[in-house]
Amino acid sequence: MKLPIFTVDSFTNVPFKGNPAAVCLLSEEIPTSLMQSIAFELNLAETAFVLKEKDSDTYSLRWMTPVSEVDLCGHATLASSHIMWQEGIAEKDETIKFSTRSGLLKADYYKGEIGLDFPAIPQKKIDYPPELIKAIGGVQPKYVGMTKWNYLIELNSEADVLNLKPNFDIMLTLPGWGTIITAKADAEYGKQGYDFISRFFAPEKGIQEDPVTGSAHCALAPYWHGRLGKDTFKAYQASERGGTIGIKINGDRVMLTGEAVTVISGEIEV
Repeated sequence: MKLPIFTVDSFTNVPFKGNPAAVCLLSEEIPTSLMQSIAFELNLAETAFVLKEKDSDTYSLRWMTPVSEVDLCGHATLASSHIMWQEGIAEKDETIKFSTRSGLLKADYYKGEIGLDFPAIPQKKIDYPPELIKAIGGVQPKYVGMTKWNYLIELNSEADVLNLKPNFDIMLTLPGWGTIITAKADAEYGKQGYDFISRFFAPEKGIQEDPVTGSAHCALAPYWHGRLGKDTFKAYQASERGGTIGIKINGDRVMLTGEAVTVISGEIEV
């Protein structure tokens, strides 16, 4: 069996930046074990699997890292939407509806950008274990919170985020499966019009540092709304590849916007 598959760089408008995701278009259901094997073979942060649901205008969407399935992924959803419009599966004036482990998600096309309607993810302040400081390279945090999945840590400066060198061995021993590091854009990125920057680490999911993480911004958006009193943001994820995310908060939903570029088109034989 041959399956259409694409590699897309998300949250960027140039190849080889942003976050790469694979998109696999299915015409019928395949076993979860096969999805996981495909994701392991491709070895990208996420591989998305899209399947039209019967008697519905909704598409099933699942996301796999090289080692496990995840509940929410922004950049692979953006990549999936991009491919569906590129391949004529959906019209650009049509809202794409995805049925996922995080409920119904929607994607719309806005003059070259894609808008994703995602759930806001709350976090709360916690008393953190001392090992956390070692896990983030000895940097003293300004704030530490926890979402249902990840630590959310604010540092004192943009430079602290950029220079952070995590200890992944220690990070793997901590609760949760990811660590979001953020700071107000107060220097180089502040001058470029960004409100805040971030980095994201998820070694438990086989991803030491994720290049650009939509789901992390579902937590960062309400956090920075509380800190800055704004509803719209321009954010930069300061990984080696880097990527830009536009954000708008609407109640308990977050609209993430970004661009995408197809870099590989082909088939995978399974």
